Amino acid sequence: MTRRPAGWPTYLVLALFAAGSLFPLLWTAIAASVTSTRLAQSPPPFWFGGNLLRNLRIAWTDAALGTALLNTTVVAGTVAAGTVLFATLAGFAFARLRFRGRNGLLVVVIATMTVPPQLSVVPLYLLIAELGWTDRLQAVIMPALASAFGVFFMRQYLVQALPAELVEAARVDGAGTWRVLWHVVFPAARPAMAVLAMLTFVMAWNDFFWPVIALTQSGSPTVQVALAGLGRGYVPDQAVVMAGALLGTLPLLLVFVVLGRQIVGGIMQGAVKG
Repeated sequence: MTRRPAGWPTYLVLALFAAGSLFPLLWTAIAASVTSTRLAQSPPPFWFGGNLLRNLRIAWTDAALGTALLNTTVVAGTVAAGTVLFATLAGFAFARLRFRGRNGLLVVVIATMTVPPQLSVVPLYLLIAELGWTDRLQAVIMPALASAFGVFFMRQYLVQALPAELVEAARVDGAGTWRVLWHVVFPAARPAMAVLAMLTFVMAWNDFFWPVIALTQSGSPTVQVALAGLGRGYVPDQAVVMAGALLGTLPLLLVFVVLGRQIVGGIMQGAVKG
């Protein structure tokens, strides 16, 4: 079968989709570069102004974004790493290990995804208060280390990507469980682990509901809690708020670039092996 090169309509459609995806980020940068008065006028600005550095400096200082970015990097990075590790281990167990009650336990894990997180706020807060974790980062990190979605996601992927014969062959060669995990499971699961890490990092970075409850009195909030302080006041400076949002978005773009290349590389490697 001969492959035909993509014509200009294909590239035009892709360019339109790319422009539509990048427009919110571009608009945020434009809004962060003008004054609050200009931003409130009609029609709104469609090109950059001259106040970008000033607004970025004010947002950085007023919201203590340096500390907030560091805290959020620690929280999101730890949550992503822990979720990927525990979800891969549990996913492998549900996919390839045989034990009593496996299917029933998997149903319970999936059922927990139907419970709204708002229902667990009161008992969770009472628990972290009893442990003495209020207004500390571990109050945000520890409840998020295990993800039912991550377990289900990794289980579904490993069922298809990890043949049972491959695991049995490793055991016949004398490999124990941990050696099978390190040399067989983790390499096979690398593309899914990269996807899960990126999704978990983004969700942990953008999480606002639980951090604003658990870190209300903390001097070291996460980015989303710190940005919420920029919008307070009788007449908040919306240009400064947009500048803070821009600063809070840039690390996510970096994570997407790094892990996006890992995702594509892992998928291509798996396709070549297949």
